[in-house]
Amino acid sequence: MSATAVAAVEAAYDRIDASERDEIWIALVPRHQARAAAAAIDRRVADGAHLPLAGTTVAIKDNIDLAGMATTAACPAYASHPDRSAVAVARLQAAGAVVVGKTNLDQFATGLVGTRSPFGAVRNAIDPTRVSGGSSSGSAVAVALGLVDLALGTDTAGSGRVPAAFNGVYGLKPTRGLVSTTGVVPACASFDCVSVFARDLELGQLARSSMTGYDDQDPASRDAPASTTPPPVRVVGVPPIDALDLDDDVARAFAEAVDALREHVEVVAIDLAPFDEAGALLYGGGFVAERYAAVGAFVDEHPDDVDPTVASIIRAAKDVPAHRLAADNQRLRQLRRQVHVLFRTVDAVVVPTAPLLPTIAAVHADPIGLNTRLGRFTAPVNLLDLCAVSVPAGATADGLPFGVSLHAPAFHDAALTELAVRLAGGAVPPAPASIAPEIDELDLVVAGAHLRGQPLNHQLTERGGRLIETTTTSASYGLYALRTDPPKPGLVWRAGGGAPIEVERWRLPAAGFASFVVQVPAPMAIGAVELADGSSCTGFTCMPHALDGATDITADGGWRAYLARPASA
Repeated sequence: MSATAVAAVEAAYDRIDASERDEIWIALVPRHQARAAAAAIDRRVADGAHLPLAGTTVAIKDNIDLAGMATTAACPAYASHPDRSAVAVARLQAAGAVVVGKTNLDQFATGLVGTRSPFGAVRNAIDPTRVSGGSSSGSAVAVALGLVDLALGTDTAGSGRVPAAFNGVYGLKPTRGLVSTTGVVPACASFDCVSVFARDLELGQLARSSMTGYDDQDPASRDAPASTTPPPVRVVGVPPIDALDLDDDVARAFAEAVDALREHVEVVAIDLAPFDEAGALLYGGGFVAERYAAVGAFVDEHPDDVDPTVASIIRAAKDVPAHRLAADNQRLRQLRRQVHVLFRTVDAVVVPTAPLLPTIAAVHADPIGLNTRLGRFTAPVNLLDLCAVSVPAGATADGLPFGVSLHAPAFHDAALTELAVRLAGGAVPPAPASIAPEIDELDLVVAGAHLRGQPLNHQLTERGGRLIETTTTSASYGLYALRTDPPKPGLVWRAGGGAPIEVERWRLPAAGFASFVVQVPAPMAIGAVELADGSSCTGFTCMPHALDGATDITADGGWRAYLARPASA
């Protein structure tokens, strides 16, 4: 990793430019904006702030919100324009990470192949004729090619693990509810997770820990039990290889991985039947109705804008009867009980992440059948309330990386990571529960209604905010009087024709900063603001669409000066 956040960002954009892999990305953060955010990180580190992800570059799947950029879910007609980032993204940024772009995916996160996108099929990082795996295809390949340090995906049926295995990186799928899904386009909301891709397991674990924490906005959010710490994994359940319907080279690679596993743990045979039955319920039963509940109305109204395979899956879910969903819920409770009993005898279960590594051409010829087969070992995990990690096994299959998946009960994430470290031959990394207590204070630049003496300043002072300085932006900003109530200005970056704008820098306790930022209403946004001394600080900016009908007041040099204009002016 580079010595400074600015150096890391510059190097990441240079690698992206040189990679010639445009299909990875749906949109990149403008380079100057990412650099400004990185400069703010470097300044805070120089001031003594503890930012565990400082100098880390991140890509996020484009069904996860990033303030100021469209969220498309790989369907341009569906695009939304969020004024705040997903909670998971905001927590990474608070830990010092800099987001550089939004990655391609199987449309509406419906698929495990990486080919169902109008932005193009994302090719495998090693063999361009092979699928990269989906739906978090772009995120996995961006990490595998070294374009970024980390990437976020989502994982409902395996989307955070299958592409990790196919591209030779780690895929961490946390226990459902530990990482907030607020700001994530739902696929099957009851089973959705935010996942992490990393080449370095310790860094991936740190990212996961940085995002962990209860979120009042997320109805699925939950805290890990504080009373018990799961013991290390000693006994691992492995199904018989000849019962897994693996391609020949995958079977060989898995046999090698199991032999290596025996050096670290006791291996016992298990029956995978309850896992298989649970996985079949996700798409073959009533739960698929959640896909239609999430985006079905849009799919019906925009038939020409949706991938045909994706549309067929989502439309078919429209007619699932309520009694089918009720029956499947009951059956799933029974299967969870069976698996709970199994985990009294084993600490973890190990399976191949996927049973084969198909070509793009093969997936085009059989888009549904191959996709279903790819999810056999990953689809059951969220339904059965398990955590999982996909680990590069050190072997290859058909010349490509081969990954195994480790499964354990909910809240055993740290124990699984420790086993993954043992398999990789490394030292056990630390496992902080959260980085929040280590970040004491955060700075915020305000330019309008939150200035001293203005009607919303109390929102800062009542959270313990204190004024640090009155200064100006660099000469690259415009200021607009927006048509809002109460009146507010919109501060926007300009490539040319800007001016220094008067601003105040306030310092808030971390908890107060977080509670304030999540309540910022549209069309206001929070982003990096470049100050007169060349430094950068988090501050108020404005959504571009809000400038329609707004008055350009840049020449006034600030909100107070504009308000002080004579009425005749």
